Amino acid sequence: MVEPKVFYHEQLAKFEQELEGIKKDLGVSSSLRLGVFVALSIAIYYSWGFPKVLVSILLVGVAVFVFLIIRHNRMQYERDLKIALIQRNKTELKVLDRDFYHLPRGQEFKDTEHWYGPDIDLFGKGSFYQYLNRTSLLGGSKLLADILLSNNIKDIEQKQSAIKELAKIPEWRQRFGATAILVKNELTADKVISWIKGYAPFLPKQIRNIARGFSVLSILVLVAYFAGWISGYWVFFVFLLGMAITGKFVKKVTHLSAWTSKVNSTFAQYSRLLALIEEHEFESELLLTKREDVVNSNESSSAILKQFSKLLDRLDQRNNILISLVLNGFFLRDLIITHQIETWILAHKNHISDWFNTIDFFDAYNSLGNYAFNHQDHIYPSIVESDKTLESTGLSHPMLDPQKAVRNDIAIRKDEFFIITGANMAGKSTFLRTVSLQVVMANVGLPVCAQSVEYSPIKLITSMRTSDSLTDDESYFFSELKRLKFIIDEMGNDKYFIVLDEILKGTNSTDKAAGSQKFIEKLVKLGGTGIIATHDLSLCEVADDFNKVSNYYFDANIVDDELFFDYKFKKGVCQNMNASFLLKKMGVVE
Repeated sequence: MVEPKVFYHEQLAKFEQELEGIKKDLGVSSSLRLGVFVALSIAIYYSWGFPKVLVSILLVGVAVFVFLIIRHNRMQYERDLKIALIQRNKTELKVLDRDFYHLPRGQEFKDTEHWYGPDIDLFGKGSFYQYLNRTSLLGGSKLLADILLSNNIKDIEQKQSAIKELAKIPEWRQRFGATAILVKNELTADKVISWIKGYAPFLPKQIRNIARGFSVLSILVLVAYFAGWISGYWVFFVFLLGMAITGKFVKKVTHLSAWTSKVNSTFAQYSRLLALIEEHEFESELLLTKREDVVNSNESSSAILKQFSKLLDRLDQRNNILISLVLNGFFLRDLIITHQIETWILAHKNHISDWFNTIDFFDAYNSLGNYAFNHQDHIYPSIVESDKTLESTGLSHPMLDPQKAVRNDIAIRKDEFFIITGANMAGKSTFLRTVSLQVVMANVGLPVCAQSVEYSPIKLITSMRTSDSLTDDESYFFSELKRLKFIIDEMGNDKYFIVLDEILKGTNSTDKAAGSQKFIEKLVKLGGTGIIATHDLSLCEVADDFNKVSNYYFDANIVDDELFFDYKFKKGVCQNMNASFLLKKMGVVE
């Protein structure tokens, strides 16, 4: 694959050049439309006393003007698409320079009761979600959050294959994301689906035949008038009759038009997104399965949605007085289009959810593919079925600057527990979050920041950040006890990799030591696998009684009256603590 920075710079230059060309074409198009409008106005003025000429000018003029409007709108869309593509490439260049704090934080997806979310900074400022997320749609954003929170360990190799494939097609991903960002939602996708499924037709079934018959009548009258067989009063009478028939339903059509103007952008863009999915020949099993949800019918889903979008757009053009008066008066235009919209809804309303869900899936998975493309030095974990849970070499947190991060190795077997001691700021908590995030990323199918990884899939559960609840009148200590009970209860339901950081902080040191030791013993007896960080060296004694418990530590040394950390994960028990030194160094105590 091409190097990310090179790719983004090349794409940026390409789209900026194309944008300049489109802007020039738009200027010409605007001038042309204005010229046609002025010419049409002048022609109408001078032909006012000549009814036959006037009607001819109106019919031809309206057709030309509609064509120019449609052409101009297409050019505006291409301009907006180029702008969106330019912005995406600028964003990626910023993120590669670790400037991503302006991106969505995913605050709405925070769940304080989740298995691990709050403890490993999945959401919020500087979170992994903020770093990872490139979704363009609300449904895609929610699905991406659900994927990260799912604790799903099934089909990891299938997920890896899908992400690998998406990583190799950055142009397609960018096109999909830029197209999706142009969806101007006045209503959420859920509300659009709800409206479609609950829509009640109001036009009588025979309206189609009535409209066809009236259109034939109008054409015959116009032909007879231009042939000189009848007077202009007959043309005027037919026009008034057409306006009267249309007027009978004008309130309901206007109400429908108000809705369609809100959802038109959604269907227009979603048809383009489905077309992008249909046109690409995917190879991985997961992507193929998702693609089949939109291409397994006789007619392509994108074509069906595009047809609906065109109908909505045509109804929206009723706001143009020239179009509304002429075409409704002679051809019952609004009623014909409304009938076609109602027919479409009845035929396809049950498929909308599947199509929208497929689009959300690709929107979410594009973020995963984008991450893999941006981190080509990461490694996909080898999924194994053995007695080892996790064996990583050169492990680091993906959010740390790779030029400064210290890499570590860890190898932990099933039913094995590590007790990690160490001085303040020595790296214990960062290491816990690194291992925890690696488990989450591995389960999602992402490549991880390591040199090699063998992994036997397991769900994750953590207790690192417990807070009290003023709303529930709940103390910090009681909140922590609830969390620990939650862990024990969950262990009865499934196998978990357990990560704990300084448990029972809400009680005195003697009670904390005794309680922590008993809790670790309980986890070990239940066959728990995981790691716990602590400052309490007495907790290390558990390793003397249980073969499957091992002690590790992060060291701190004082060299030339300065505190030094190497941030290396080592086997044994920490002997150097730094609280007293730091208090003296900062002048807090003497």
